[in-house]
Amino acid sequence: MTQHNRTLPKGFRGDMVNGFNPQDPSHLSEPDLKHIERRQRVLGPAYRLLYRSPVEISRGKGVFLYDKQGNEYLDAYNNVASLGHSHPRVVAAIHNQLETLCTHTRYMQDQLVEFAEKLVGTFEGELGKKGCAMFTCTGSEANDLALRVARFFTGNSGVIVTAEAYHGNSGAVAAVSPSLGRNSPVDPFLRLVPAPDSYRMPAAEIGRRMAEDVARQIADIERHGGGLAAFIADPVFSSDGLYFDPVNVLASVAAVVRQAGGLFIADEIQSGFGRTGTHLWGHVRHKVEPDIVTLGKPMGNGYPVAGVVLRPELVAEFGRYFNTFGGNSVAIAAARTVLEAICEENLMANAVKVGGQILDGLRGFQKRYECVGDVRGTGLYFGVELVKDRCSKAPDMDCALAIVNGLRDRRILISGTGSDAHILKIRPPLVFTSEHAARLLEGIEQTLRSL
Repeated sequence: MTQHNRTLPKGFRGDMVNGFNPQDPSHLSEPDLKHIERRQRVLGPAYRLLYRSPVEISRGKGVFLYDKQGNEYLDAYNNVASLGHSHPRVVAAIHNQLETLCTHTRYMQDQLVEFAEKLVGTFEGELGKKGCAMFTCTGSEANDLALRVARFFTGNSGVIVTAEAYHGNSGAVAAVSPSLGRNSPVDPFLRLVPAPDSYRMPAAEIGRRMAEDVARQIADIERHGGGLAAFIADPVFSSDGLYFDPVNVLASVAAVVRQAGGLFIADEIQSGFGRTGTHLWGHVRHKVEPDIVTLGKPMGNGYPVAGVVLRPELVAEFGRYFNTFGGNSVAIAAARTVLEAICEENLMANAVKVGGQILDGLRGFQKRYECVGDVRGTGLYFGVELVKDRCSKAPDMDCALAIVNGLRDRRILISGTGSDAHILKIRPPLVFTSEHAARLLEGIEQTLRSL
């Protein structure tokens, strides 16, 4: 993922930059070393731990995680538990449904149909009026299904994504996830376009440039005898470095894609369910109507449930779809409760309010610390870009790594993103309060001072 790895320990790959380096364990305690040794033996080397000093977690409650000694960690990273860990309404819904029934979608169940109607009704335009929902267990499965549908409907194989996109870990979607690194082979029909880098490109040109880049890649696919099936994008470009604005980018891209006979897929796995604060779905900020929307991570607040919402004609002749656990009774109970809680607990308004407090604080750091090159955010999602100097805007991965691990040592959890892992990725639960925001900002400032 990164070319700037001169200061990393020998053998420490760039795609491990936010994680524990097994070749440098000397600073860890004996119990931690034994646990990691057992873990590596039984789970294998492909599993990774976060942070230079991995965090041992025993339980979670609200915005906090706790280790076995009872130490409290402020979780400003985990989008899976978007309502906070062990949210009481979701726990009760899962418990009550599991006591009653857990079965698949081949039986008539009112709650399945009612939730699908409610979910589809949250969308705008044709999806909201005529769309249908298909349920999976994970976001990877959702993107895999979306890709299958797009290729079946168009009869084409070509896919276009942004340069550091991540869309999942099944075989099909890992092959369209260039952020997985050099050792993960990409689909021969995949083409890449640069992300809409608002830090390095004039805002007025970003939409035009991206549409032109997509058009060039479509022409390249066609020149090689193929056709375009889909363009897939996360509306906030999470893995590329978090680019929230401008919001006139995706509509022009979608127009180019459709003109070529392809479908526009909005991957809402990270940006959906109120994360951006102003809208339930990230693509609405761009005033674009996708052909397919994929959902995941926060949908069940930790329970594995995901899905797609799409135009019904796309699957009119698709054939049989069945997923044993996708959309099972417990999954639907969890998802229904999450959607209700977002609305009834005014969590989007909270994301705007508390997110504004955090964004103001981060922009204050930008004024005071030269290494903070750019601050981007909306709702409760933020990217902080660390640079070696503001003239060259050269990425500073070492600085970002020091901040991520410095915060971990202060028991505040965030991570990094971007092609050089030099962008702080801050993504607190939607139940974050002003007090939690103050603690997060204080920890960041202490860490910046220590550098």
